[in-house]
Amino acid sequence: MPVEAVPWVAFAQALGEHALPAFLGAVMAAMALAGVVGALVHRRRVARNAADDAPPPTIARLLMAFAAGFGLIVGAASLFAVIARRLGPDRTMALADQALADAIAQHTPTQALRSFAWLTHLGDPPVLALLGLVVAVALWARRERLLAIGWTLALGGNALLNPLLKRVFERVRPLHDHGLVAQATGFSFPSGHSSGAMVAYGMLLYLSLRLLPPRFHAAAAMGAVALVLGVACSRVFLRVHFASDVAAGLLSGLAWAGVCVAGLEFARHRQRQR
Repeated sequence: MPVEAVPWVAFAQALGEHALPAFLGAVMAAMALAGVVGALVHRRRVARNAADDAPPPTIARLLMAFAAGFGLIVGAASLFAVIARRLGPDRTMALADQALADAIAQHTPTQALRSFAWLTHLGDPPVLALLGLVVAVALWARRERLLAIGWTLALGGNALLNPLLKRVFERVRPLHDHGLVAQATGFSFPSGHSSGAMVAYGMLLYLSLRLLPPRFHAAAAMGAVALVLGVACSRVFLRVHFASDVAAGLLSGLAWAGVCVAGLEFARHRQRQR
């Protein structure tokens, strides 16, 4: 084992021994942060409405939104590239991945794995396809044609992007013999469930922010965060993906969702101008 890999492998083993409480703590912290941000945004909008000084959509605000989206995409893509460069079998990340998977296998109760086996289905392609169809029909019925098209392109684009990335990297999946989920087929990097959950539930949050009253925004943000993290982490607990597969799936999904949201905001701005 390379000397530089020793501390990372030790950390992965320690994390795997306490993976369940670490997961619960991370989800609760992320949900709390999302709720606080949503509540602050709600307060700001209420104050603006009360003062009747909500700023109109302008080119400057649109450019700022695109700059933020561009930064998000570049940051996610850069982290994805860093992970991809460290996937070799004797590289630090691969050794830490395996150490984490082995520790989880030894220290996670079977009942917890059964819960993750149920949770992971929320990222299954048929489930996301059904969700996509239901939401698209509902948006079309409400005459939200632009959002319906954007939603469909977001889910469909990710369904094409993830298999292409898998073919590029061709990483073999970890072995699992717990029998709680069917033996996963295909390549491992990046995780399709993770990217699919990020795009689907992230876009669902965007639609909620656009269409629901502000008082529901905090709850929507907390729910989206819980779903994305729950599906993504279930893949690691069930050992159908390595942790780096999941991280890369979340990053690729985040980048694609950022592209879709930026495109929708631009189209929305143009529509208002007309």
